[in-house]
Amino acid sequence: MTVRAATLLGPTAEVPTPSPAVVELLGVLRRHLDMDAAWLGRIEGDVLVVQVLNGDGGSFHITQGSTVRRQTGLYAEVLSGRLPALIPDTLADPRTANSPVARELDIRSYAAVPVMDGDDALYGLLGCIAHRPHHELRERDARFLQMLAEILRDSVTDLQRMWQARSQVWLDVSRLIDQGGPALAFQPVFDLEQARIIGVEALSRFPDASRSTTQWFAAAGAVGLTVELELAAVRRALGALPQIPARIGLAVNVCATTLSAGLVEMVTGTDAERLLVEITEHERIADAPEVTRALDRLRRLGVRLAADDVGAGYAGLEQLVRLRPEIIKMDCSLTQGIDVDPARRAVATGLVHVAEEIGGAVIAEGIETTGELRTTRETGIRYGQGFLLGSPTPVLRDACVAAGG
Repeated sequence: MTVRAATLLGPTAEVPTPSPAVVELLGVLRRHLDMDAAWLGRIEGDVLVVQVLNGDGGSFHITQGSTVRRQTGLYAEVLSGRLPALIPDTLADPRTANSPVARELDIRSYAAVPVMDGDDALYGLLGCIAHRPHHELRERDARFLQMLAEILRDSVTDLQRMWQARSQVWLDVSRLIDQGGPALAFQPVFDLEQARIIGVEALSRFPDASRSTTQWFAAAGAVGLTVELELAAVRRALGALPQIPARIGLAVNVCATTLSAGLVEMVTGTDAERLLVEITEHERIADAPEVTRALDRLRRLGVRLAADDVGAGYAGLEQLVRLRPEIIKMDCSLTQGIDVDPARRAVATGLVHVAEEIGGAVIAEGIETTGELRTTRETGIRYGQGFLLGSPTPVLRDACVAAGG
């Protein structure tokens, strides 16, 4: 992008994923007018936000989420009626010949009409742009464009609701990050043979109980804030490390992206040998050099790695191959009912053998009954956690008390 083009466009905005039907409708418009790109934009204050894009928007430096400033764009002139719906040649038309956005983005022809929402309020614009003049554009093309704008009326209402919901999520998560991240609860992890605590896992707790922890992280992912939210939680957990007795470790949870997005720098200088980083399965381990380098750097610092929720899906098996983790955390779906289900016992025994082969150990999650505890130990699993052994608590001392902390 040229420097001049960059000044005409605003920052890229987060936008909801459009329905395929809306994308295809824009494709119909683009093909009908034989233009390079079709777009649907929403008016947000003094900018037009490109919500949906079909075609070669990149050649105009425009992508989904691009914003066009009112003072430099053509859209304000179209909305005011000072420019018509169709301009076959922007350089030949005196009304647009000196337009910075037309020149810098190489827009030689355009077609655009306002779009209203279901309440007859202005939503934005529907338009097409091309790099070459289109002298064949006629008034009937403007009517075709207006017809599609009418069809989109209900769709943009849905997009508006999605946008409002997504914006609220972004604000909620951003506010939480700015406040230092989620609160923490600590759950003890036991050595089942010696009946003593060997670690605590830091679990995120959120202020809005209407969303579960899983839903909070899923919402953060939907607005691109997963890494920031996870790092905020890890930072808060590391702040508690000096208060944990020296013989007790601390486990934190991150996804693969976070591994290579600042985690190494965050744990450098801490008592890293006491840390266990659990790689959660809401994102598969990426086959990317930066992730591999981050894993190597963490191990050189003394950090141990765990494959979390193994058994909850196929991704867990893939993580074992890629990670060769020091710890395999058996998902609670395998632990619960293990005392009455031979298949679960067989899987647990198999995980113990896998761990032995790679020089690791297994932690059973979700132990809730004495029968599950007994059978878990019988399969050879050395470590465990769950409500039977100790519930998550916001009071760190309570989580460590059984170890004499």
